[in-house]
Amino acid sequence: MIDVALTPADLRGADVAVVIDVLRASTTVTQALSAGYSRVLCTDTVERALGLRAPGRVLAGERCCVKPPGFDQGNSPLEAASRHGDELVLASTNGAPAIVAAAAHAPRVLLACLLNLGAVVGVLRDTDGDVTLVCSGTGGLVALEDVYVAGRIAATLSGERTDAALVAQAVARGFETALPALAASADAAALRAAGLEADIGYCARESELALVPRVVGASEGVAKVQAGAGVIGAAAVDGADTVEA
Repeated sequence: MIDVALTPADLRGADVAVVIDVLRASTTVTQALSAGYSRVLCTDTVERALGLRAPGRVLAGERCCVKPPGFDQGNSPLEAASRHGDELVLASTNGAPAIVAAAAHAPRVLLACLLNLGAVVGVLRDTDGDVTLVCSGTGGLVALEDVYVAGRIAATLSGERTDAALVAQAVARGFETALPALAASADAAALRAAGLEADIGYCARESELALVPRVVGASEGVAKVQAGAGVIGAAAVDGADTVEA
């Protein structure tokens, strides 16, 4: 079954959860791993990210599009394209908490954006079991750009699909290309207002990166993401695979 969680509140158990925050967390994570960071630690709060500061770790994040005090850089894939340490710690308003939440609902959690769209589709086509595409949304509300990407992915997969998946596919069909879908969203308007319009065009680039970020471990409020194979289980979520400051 192919399902779409239009917001993280709609998350249900699935064999595979695919988290989408195209503007910008899942794009930033994908770009960071491609740039050579060994892993990205996604946190559910700014405070938890600050507590993970250590030599070799770069703190990236945003609140209302603005870099939080004490952070090294914002939640921007353009900034993540240059590596400044071994690990990136990411705290964002919507995407990072959605990744942490998904780790508690599925034994396999992948991250998708437009930059790695082709790679994600290739992995999912070889995956058995139920797939839920998780839209990170904005402040608990549906985000157009995430639903668009979920619809693009759902349309490529075989099998039955829920009404939510059909809705996402219909949204995707409403746009000829990705940039207008992203640019029409409320999140894009917020980025433009913050002077971050360049991120919108960058996040609309398709299938340029051949890696699929995967959650490989989780502890309270933190999900460890790496490129390549990785499976988490209940023990990891309960703290067996912890992340130390």
